Amino acid sequence: MATILIIDDERAIRKTLNEILGFEGYKIEEAADGEEGLKKFQEKTYDVVLCDIKMPKLDGIEFLSKATAINPDVPIIMISGHGNIETAVEAVKKGAFDYISKPPDLNRLLITIRNAKDKTNLVKETKVLKRRANKVQEMIGESAAIQKIKETIEKVAPTEARVMITGENGSGKELVARWLHEKSNRAEGQLVEVNCAAIPSELIESELFGHEKGSFTSAIKQRIGKFEQANGGTLFLDEIGDMSLSAQAKVLRALQEGKITRVGGEKEISVDVRVVVATNKDLLKEVENKTFRLDLYHRLGVILIHVPSLNERREDIPLLVDKFLEDIAEDYGQVKKEFDKKALEALQNHNWTGNIRELRNVVERLIILSGKVITVEDVSSYVSI
Repeated sequence: MATILIIDDERAIRKTLNEILGFEGYKIEEAADGEEGLKKFQEKTYDVVLCDIKMPKLDGIEFLSKATAINPDVPIIMISGHGNIETAVEAVKKGAFDYISKPPDLNRLLITIRNAKDKTNLVKETKVLKRRANKVQEMIGESAAIQKIKETIEKVAPTEARVMITGENGSGKELVARWLHEKSNRAEGQLVEVNCAAIPSELIESELFGHEKGSFTSAIKQRIGKFEQANGGTLFLDEIGDMSLSAQAKVLRALQEGKITRVGGEKEISVDVRVVVATNKDLLKEVENKTFRLDLYHRLGVILIHVPSLNERREDIPLLVDKFLEDIAEDYGQVKKEFDKKALEALQNHNWTGNIRELRNVVERLIILSGKVITVEDVSSYVSI
């Protein structure tokens, strides 16, 4: 339910608007002057504000200036019986969503509020999506293993050295790759990610190197591969141990010569790419089994970073849980919940076969199904042992 703040020094106007908008399903709060309205605006986030212009203590234009400085994302609709074109233009220039004359036309008022509410929702959704798309998550943990990884990243990231990241599924290998890119001299370029395990072997070469139109049955147009897309940036090959031997040979050539050839093409294309890879397999065993090339292993493994499983760094679980509580509350638009001490101890004693990924899912599940404080009983009920 959207909440609207009505700021007007005329009690009759506030009462009328309250009744009309309350009937339409909005939650209404009132303020009798600009000062009271500003205080409420500072204490709470509203979906829409309706504000009179001529008021004692703090007029509407002053309120508008101060409110937009506090939170420019909340749409403020100015309403006045004393206004003119100049006043309306000034209000819009100072950030008002719209201007309506008194007495307001009911249909126009409702349409304007609906549009303002839609804008508020769009701003919220856009912020969440931008945060998810652009934000590199913090590497949480104070364990010796995590501190060592952070120190290694600081040393290695500014170089051009290729890095091989090992560790179990869900342990955070992708996050290490993102920080290697973020702290590198290539941070302005793209980080292009490829999950080698998710691409069929017959398509992996096209995915990595691109293809020319007509090079195979479904090649109806030219395609730019991941190596070209990552030119000037970083190419992250996740689950490299699942790559076919033929694709491995081409990756080796690309690393040796700094050139690729699209599938079905003859032209050599120069690429400037830093390659970071990750795997949950023992690649030396894969070499023994003849499913991975030894020469490619040595090309890729200039720097080796091992990410420990969550079971190997249980002391970091309270920090991770607190971070997940914060992030999920922000995504859901809810107040952050808490774990009691025994519940945290239960999580620390759990066998985390899915590592960080499993822990986050468990925290989200407990947030949804539990009360304000998450107890050991909640953990026992909603976490499969």
